[in-house]
Amino acid sequence: MRIAMIGTGYVGLVSGACFSEFGVSVTCVDKEAGKIERLSRGEIPIYEPGLEHLVASNAAAGRLSFTTELKSAVAGADAVFIAVGTPSRRGDGHADLTYVFAAAAEIAEALRQNASERTIVVTKSTVPVGTGRQVERILCEVLPQGRFDVASNPEFLREGSAIQDFMRPDRVVIGTDSEHARTVLRALYRPLYLLETPIVFTTIETAELIKYAANAFLATKITFINEVADLCEAVGADVQDVARGIGLDGRIGRKFLHAGPGFGGSCFPKDCQALVRTAEQAETPLAIVETVLRVNEDRKRRMAERIAAVCGGSVEGLTLAALGLTYKPNTDDMRDSPSLTFLPALHAVGATIRAFDPEGMAEAKKLMPELDYCDDAYQAIDGADALILITEWNEFRGLDLDRVKQLLRQPVVIDLRNIYKPEEMLAAGLVYHSIGRPSGIPNTREPTALRAIG
Repeated sequence: MRIAMIGTGYVGLVSGACFSEFGVSVTCVDKEAGKIERLSRGEIPIYEPGLEHLVASNAAAGRLSFTTELKSAVAGADAVFIAVGTPSRRGDGHADLTYVFAAAAEIAEALRQNASERTIVVTKSTVPVGTGRQVERILCEVLPQGRFDVASNPEFLREGSAIQDFMRPDRVVIGTDSEHARTVLRALYRPLYLLETPIVFTTIETAELIKYAANAFLATKITFINEVADLCEAVGADVQDVARGIGLDGRIGRKFLHAGPGFGGSCFPKDCQALVRTAEQAETPLAIVETVLRVNEDRKRRMAERIAAVCGGSVEGLTLAALGLTYKPNTDDMRDSPSLTFLPALHAVGATIRAFDPEGMAEAKKLMPELDYCDDAYQAIDGADALILITEWNEFRGLDLDRVKQLLRQPVVIDLRNIYKPEEMLAAGLVYHSIGRPSGIPNTREPTALRAIG
C-alpha cells in the first residue's frame, strides 16, 4: 500500500512515520523546500520522544520519503492524507481552512493529470463539521465520479506521547460514505485491528465532530478540577485527594484531573474556539465550552496575582526563577502556554524572570525576549527570591532540595503543578505553596495592580 501525507507539521510527520512503521510506503509532502531538505537528512523540526529514531529507521528501510512534489507523491497512491495546519482565523476564532482547501485543489489537479486508480482523499487535519463535504465539492469540480472517495480520519495524538498514541490508540475514527474507502482504510490500520483496537466507522460529519467534542470535553475536565482546586484552598481540602476520589468512579475516570495554571497547547484553545463558532453558526450555542474558554484564560492571568501574593503582594525588584515554559512536558511547543500570560505580566511590574526549559527555550526567546534565559535549573534558581515550577518536566521532579534552599535568596517555592509533597518541602526547610492543597495560599480574586496587565 502507498500513501501520500500532505503536510509535515506535527500531525503529518508523526502520522507518516507511524504508517511507515506499519510497512506502508509513505511520501510526506511539504511546500517548504528547506524543511524537506532537513527531513531528508534526518533532522527533525519538532521535539517528540522517539520520532527521530522512527523517521531514520523507516527512511533507511525505504518506506518513508520526503518531497516538495505533490504530483509525484499522489501518483499511484491508494490514499492521500491532508494534514496541514488549521490555525484560528484572526478576528473571529473560526478555524482557518485556507491550507486545507488549497491542498484539496492541488490534489484534485494532480489526480486529474495522473491516470491513477481510484484514490481516497482523507482529512487528517482537525476541521469543523462540513469541511469534508467542501473538500468533496472541490474534487468534484475537477474529477469524474468514481475516481476518488473522501473520508475523515481525525488524529488523537498527545504531544509528548504521540507515537504511543498512534501505535496503541484508544480507538480509530473513520468517517466516510464509501464502502471502498472503508475497506482500504481498514486495511491501512490492519496492525491495530490485530491488536483489537476499536475502529469506529461513521459519517464524515460525525467524525469531524468527534474530534472537537473530545478536545472540548477534556478541556472541560481540566477547567473543572482547576475550579475545584480554588474551592479546596478556600475550605482546607486537598484537590489531589478529591481528584483521586472522583477519578476512581468509572463514569468519570482519572485522566485530565490534575490541577494547574490552566490548559494551553496547539489543540484545546483553538479547537474549543472553533467548536463554539460552529455552534453559533448552527444556532445551538455551547455555553459550557464558552465558559471553559473564559475561565481558563482568567486562570492564566490570575497566576500572576497568586505569585505576587506569595511574595508579599508585590514582585517589584524581585528575581523569580521559572522552571518549565512549554504548556506541557516532552514537547517544545509554546503555543498558548500559560507561561506566556503570567511571566510577562510579572516582568511588567518589575520582576526579573530567570527561566529554563529543557526543550522550549528557542521558541520562548522569540515570544518572551524580556526574560533572562539560563543554561540549567540551578543557574535559574541561584540568587532568586522565589522558585516557580510551571511545567512538570521529569528533571524538575527530582531537584536537590538542599541545593535549592542554598541557592535561593528566600526559601520560597511556588509549585503550579503539585510536583512535590508539602511534607518533603517542609522537611527541606522550604516555604512551599501549591495548587488546591492546604499548603496553598488563599485565593486572590480581589482586583490588584496585576489585574490590569494583559
